[in-house]
Amino acid sequence: MTIDFNGILSDCGVGSQSDDIVIKKIANLEEFYDECDLINIYNFLLKNIRIPELLIGVIKLTSSHKNQETLSILLDFLLLKNINIEDSDSLINLRVVCAKEISNYKDKTTVGVFLYCLNNKNEHYKVRLACADALGRIGDKLAVNSLIHIVEDEEEKSLYVKESATFALGLLGDTSAIEPLVAIMDAKQGLLDKFSFLKEKIIEALGKLNINNKKVLKVLKNSLMDSSPIVRINAIEALMNSDYEESVDLIRISLKDEDFEVRRNALIALYNLIGRDILDEVISLPSYDNELKNEAQSLINEYENKE
Repeated sequence: MTIDFNGILSDCGVGSQSDDIVIKKIANLEEFYDECDLINIYNFLLKNIRIPELLIGVIKLTSSHKNQETLSILLDFLLLKNINIEDSDSLINLRVVCAKEISNYKDKTTVGVFLYCLNNKNEHYKVRLACADALGRIGDKLAVNSLIHIVEDEEEKSLYVKESATFALGLLGDTSAIEPLVAIMDAKQGLLDKFSFLKEKIIEALGKLNINNKKVLKVLKNSLMDSSPIVRINAIEALMNSDYEESVDLIRISLKDEDFEVRRNALIALYNLIGRDILDEVISLPSYDNELKNEAQSLINEYENKE
């Protein structure tokens, strides 16, 4: 069957009806066309529509098909090729969506494009964030050195990009990231105290790397006393997933933390590490607060129900 592409543009109301209505009409095309024809229609729309919101809607519709021509179009959008959109904010949003969708292909040939955008300091930070995240999700360790450089770079102005690069390093799981991440925790406390979210991501990444290392242990130990509850919780989780002999004793300290969520996470971590005994201990000893006792009882009830 010959496809009337221009007729589809007209029938779907592109340029004459609201974006929501147009997207619904485009989505309904799957009732009338097979997968091969649908892909051709989507690619035609991506090449001929210049309304960012509609493009984003079409991109989401392509998600389940993973077509190579579609991938090529998305890469062009990310690299600002073959696209003419004047509104800068809409263009940025479109490129962020493209980066996320491209990463879903898990195609390692796209790593170079992501690195190009990530390493361009003149690029918008939202696009760089999306590219760093994409590199972590694709899982190609060729990106490790560039991500480490972003995290270490004294001249990198965007802490959000550093945060995203740190998260990607955790996903990639390359142990060469340990030294630079530890060094940042040791050397930049003033900066990290001001922007605790970066510290949170560093601890999370170190936990995902999951390797016994004295320097990492020191960082995790110090992080249990950090001013940010999320940093303390991340440190507890990292210790729980490690093989450090000191983990249980270190986490026990957090059962007396001032923040209930930290105490709660410490209790759950210890329950995973040493079992039912810690729950009985918390319930029986007066030194533990009532909130934590209730949490311990809830875990016991859940445990007994499973039995």
